[in-house]
Amino acid sequence: MSSALSASQIREAFLKFFEERGHRRVASSSLVPQNDPSLLFTNAGMVQFKDVFTGREKREYSRATTSQKCVRAGGKHNDLDNVGYTARHHTFFEMLGNFSFGDYFKPDAIAYGWEFVTKTLGLDKARLAVTVFNGEGGIPWDEEAFELWAKQGVSRDRILKLGLKDNFWAMGDTGPCGPCSEIHYHQGDDIPCAEVTAGRQCKGVACDCDRWLEIWNLVFMQFERKEKDAPLIPLPKPSIDTGAGLERIASVVQGKRSNYDTDLFQSILSRVSELVGKPYSQEGGASMRVVADHSRAAAFLIADGVQPSNEGRGYVLRRIMRRAIRHGSLLGLDELFFFKVVDRVIELMGEAYPELRDGRTFILEVCKHEEESFRRTLNRGMKLIDEEVARMKQSGAKVLSGEKVWELHGTYGFPWDLTEIILKERGFEADIAGYEKLKKEEAEKGTDEGGISKDKAIATVHLKLLERLGPTEFLGYEGVGHEGEGSVRAIINKGGVELTEAQEGDEVELVLDRTPFYGESGGQVGDTGRIVGHGGKAVAQVLDAQRPVQGLIVHQVKVTQGTLKVGDMVQAGVDGQRRSSIRANHSATHLLHKALKMVLGEHVKQAGSVVAPDYLRFDFSHFSPMTPEQQEQVEDLVNGWIRENAESQTRVMNLEDAKKSGAVAMFGEKYGETVRVVTVHPQSTELCGGTHVRRSGDIGLFKVTGESGVASGVRRIIAVTGLGAIQYMRETERELKKAAELLKTSPKDLVKRVESTQKRVKELEHKIEEMAVKAQAGSSKDLLEQARDINGMKVLATRMDPADPNVFRGLADQLRDRMKSGVVVIGGEKDGKVVLLVAATKDVVARGIHAGNLLKEMAKEVNGRGGGKPDLAQGGGEDPSRIPNAFDKFYELVKGTNLS
Repeated sequence: MSSALSASQIREAFLKFFEERGHRRVASSSLVPQNDPSLLFTNAGMVQFKDVFTGREKREYSRATTSQKCVRAGGKHNDLDNVGYTARHHTFFEMLGNFSFGDYFKPDAIAYGWEFVTKTLGLDKARLAVTVFNGEGGIPWDEEAFELWAKQGVSRDRILKLGLKDNFWAMGDTGPCGPCSEIHYHQGDDIPCAEVTAGRQCKGVACDCDRWLEIWNLVFMQFERKEKDAPLIPLPKPSIDTGAGLERIASVVQGKRSNYDTDLFQSILSRVSELVGKPYSQEGGASMRVVADHSRAAAFLIADGVQPSNEGRGYVLRRIMRRAIRHGSLLGLDELFFFKVVDRVIELMGEAYPELRDGRTFILEVCKHEEESFRRTLNRGMKLIDEEVARMKQSGAKVLSGEKVWELHGTYGFPWDLTEIILKERGFEADIAGYEKLKKEEAEKGTDEGGISKDKAIATVHLKLLERLGPTEFLGYEGVGHEGEGSVRAIINKGGVELTEAQEGDEVELVLDRTPFYGESGGQVGDTGRIVGHGGKAVAQVLDAQRPVQGLIVHQVKVTQGTLKVGDMVQAGVDGQRRSSIRANHSATHLLHKALKMVLGEHVKQAGSVVAPDYLRFDFSHFSPMTPEQQEQVEDLVNGWIRENAESQTRVMNLEDAKKSGAVAMFGEKYGETVRVVTVHPQSTELCGGTHVRRSGDIGLFKVTGESGVASGVRRIIAVTGLGAIQYMRETERELKKAAELLKTSPKDLVKRVESTQKRVKELEHKIEEMAVKAQAGSSKDLLEQARDINGMKVLATRMDPADPNVFRGLADQLRDRMKSGVVVIGGEKDGKVVLLVAATKDVVARGIHAGNLLKEMAKEVNGRGGGKPDLAQGGGEDPSRIPNAFDKFYELVKGTNLS
């Protein structure tokens, strides 16, 4: 065994080994799966090849090898809570794999695996063992694999048989499946084992301890299950899917008992150690390991376009980052530190994964922004938890209620799982079941932060059509453009049933063998138009064109005349004017992307888009709102490129060559091995399957109509082009003239007139407030006569409509001055909303009255929230009809307060 091999050398050795044996080296796919909406993240090497294994997708190669980025930190595959406390669990890891798509099978896969492990890596054969499927559930045992391992020289007593749980793989209840075989490495019997501690014998390879470590899994896809629990059917072309965790392989090759002791982590841990000012050690180093592991996951997820948020993938990323920041705080890191650790990850892994280096500036900004935000939340949340813990100690309670956990989460943004961890550290528990119940109730109201939304599953009928008919030929790129002839290959009704014909009035889906209609994808909406058959006797209005399966274009139509049948030859015509507008907006989107990078910085990445005939929408990564000057700069750049009227160019290239040429990939596109590279202007080259203008001048004019934030670190631009831009400016000019007429001035002097009018309005509002306060001051004596005497102090709740916070504060000061000792609530309604204000004199505050706490409970009665200082607090709510209930709650709370 060569201890000199670094993790990078192992990765390269693996890929080179299989390249030399006819495998295509394929780049790692994104951590966000593009062909499996059921997955939060890519969690195995085979995910990017799933459609190849099922036959939905064809590639020009039948053998592949990859080093795939993987994350397991949410949903079914969730190792988050174990990370930092074990030697092997990680949120992010790399999976080395070799794949055969109906090419070689068990003999070659087993021979390759054994050769790489024993010869290339030089692992001691005496420390290796393998497992095969033992036969369960009516499935025969894998005798073939057993004999093939023996043929490689593996001692028969080192070939163990394990069951369905360990050695049988399935993609789901249906689909490809088959037995698998694992290679295990013996680390030593001195490693602790729970079985031995309990007085029993270690189970060896089958044991949960780390004495035997699985380092490679070979899946033999040789069966298919058509229906759940149905008999297995042999596949005509069996395939191979293998996976070997780089972290585990590195630990074995480098002679380490923990993945964290390998060079994959040591440099990162050294950075954490530098920041903490203490050396790293296995004992007591859990928090450092958490920070190191989570910094890798954060770097790669952000590089692949995931942003911290309160839903879906973004919520998982936020949990990972905040868990790391929390452990940094436990280590004494009170200043921003996480981005510094992430920067070490980029430095360490940027060569193997260039997307880290390309996105470095943005990745670090996201980390800084999230840590700044969370530290504010953490400080506020810790104070609240301290208060709750003090109350529980006083009352003898051991469990924090679900309502309090929800309040910390919903009102103050404090993560429920962090609440649970902190309480556990202090010897208390959290009522998570109660929290989940409240969370569910909020979800039913439509306000839950929820999990990842499930994309609609690809209709089975479309998959079957693609398999039977093959891909649709798209005619819309070049000369044929808007029109073309094709044959009706399929007609489908709304229930997903295939028909032989469609009659006048029917709304159906049509599939042609060739079409000029662009199916919606990559942000560009689908085309509309007409399909005509039988010499004009049959007509269908095309309402939309979709691409439910990659390669298949489906026309959603309404038959307006005659009858269309499967097999008919038809003339398909796209709405040319609409298509031209879409093309202009799509090309403008590319130019906008480049202009944003030049004005705001290279960290800008597309985060979504819509290209419609009447507007374009472009979402991009950036943290602060654009200034008017920046928006003007972007407009000037784009319009300058439009005026240059450069000829657009389109090239069809190999994907890897296209990326090497500098072409930028656009968000939402799924790329095959061959791609279209579109250059709208020499400044902008993108990978894109959409339709574009022939010259940049065809865009006409570009105008930004709006810029806003849509999520943390994501901004959105809305813009129009051509005639749409001219129409927008004319409408704006008309509104400007109308406003000027109303204020009896000219458009040129409108700003001055508005400023002077605003000044006059403020002066009048101030006078009205003064008059209202004087009027209420005169009646404050009468109001005090309504005050109650509770626990030796004056207590008053009064209503005033319409509500005005400024007037409320003035009146509250008057009442406090006159009552000398007491607490007052003023409530009212304005524009359908509730305004509440609580004020207390200093002496009753000293006795235990807290205005902020009183208001917090009262606000719940009016479906609102609020808080404040012990002597003054303000809040509001949504239900004015319950203001009397809030007052009743106020009197009840004051009466029940334990005064000193």
